[in-house]
Amino acid sequence: MKTLVRFLNVKSGATAVEYGLLASLISVGMIVGLGGFSDSLVTVLDKITTAITTAPN
Repeated sequence: MKTLVRFLNVKSGATAVEYGLLASLISVGMIVGLGGFSDSLVTVLDKITTAITTAPN
């Protein structure tokens, strides 16, 4: 029982875990955000390409 209480009272390493969780949350947010942005960018670039190729010489 003493070992369990001592283990629960140890705070070292908690900050590293918190930073790791924060970094992973930011990474997931960036991946989701960039996924939507890239789809929009592809659509805009496709429209530009179509406009350029169908323009009269």
